[in-house]
Amino acid sequence: MTTQIKLTFLGTADQIPSAKRNHTAILLTRNEENILIDCGEGTQRQFRKAKLNPCKVTRILLTHRHGDHVFGLPGLISTFEHSGYNKTLYIYGPKGIKKYLRDFLATDYVKRSFKIVIKEVSGKFFETEEFYLEAEPMKHGIPCNAYSFVKKGKIRIDKTKLKKLKIASGPHLKNLKKGKDIKYKGKKYLSKNLTFEEDSKKISIVLDTLFHNKIVPFVKNSDLLICESEFSEELKDKAKEHLHLTSKQAGEIAKKSKSKKLILTHISQRYEKNPKKILNEAKKVFKNSHLVNDLDEVEI
Repeated sequence: MTTQIKLTFLGTADQIPSAKRNHTAILLTRNEENILIDCGEGTQRQFRKAKLNPCKVTRILLTHRHGDHVFGLPGLISTFEHSGYNKTLYIYGPKGIKKYLRDFLATDYVKRSFKIVIKEVSGKFFETEEFYLEAEPMKHGIPCNAYSFVKKGKIRIDKTKLKKLKIASGPHLKNLKKGKDIKYKGKKYLSKNLTFEEDSKKISIVLDTLFHNKIVPFVKNSDLLICESEFSEELKDKAKEHLHLTSKQAGEIAKKSKSKKLILTHISQRYEKNPKKILNEAKKVFKNSHLVNDLDEVEI
């Protein structure tokens, strides 16, 4: 079991893809979970370019139903069908996504032998012992969600120390995880000397939204904030008109929420020749800002 969370940016463009940027899609990987956030047109091909197996996807989080975020879904599901996908595929989205996807996926060529479960979500909507997922409605003209992935902090056993002390596996180790001291072969061992605390991790994804007062509380204390940055500050009126964020606003969200790192994505082709314009505007507000390209990988 790894403690790392890996993000692969399969697509980083806005509504119109460019030669360098595909439509939006982000893959979050944590142990056996492979969570795809949005599925723009061409996502299945981006999986191949990244040398990743799309059939390992376990869940799909859709921010909203605009084409640059969902038009890759029928093709991806068709690939699942032709590649022997045998899991239940869970798709989550905002209000109205269930009816939309049922109609959208009812075309003749999207046949499937596996089960698809579609859920409309807000608040905390999925939880395991390791992590949970939560959603918050955004403002984009149609129902739209931002998402957070939160890996829970927990006490872990230091296996290297166990090996050094020749403490074998067994039921006695359960007490260590509870913070209790143990006895092994007549000798007492302190829990604090054989364990370490693994910090919680929060990753927040905010795509396609007007700037509003619910964003900062939702992404508060994110270890990694992934945020759309379609417009530069000089086009802030245009951003407001189209219900999008500027890169400066993304930086302000990161700063006010006390996030540790900001990733800028959903980049307009108007900045194809000068992407640093977007990055520099965010950096003036929030120093630890980064601009991703297609197929970039980030681990936390």
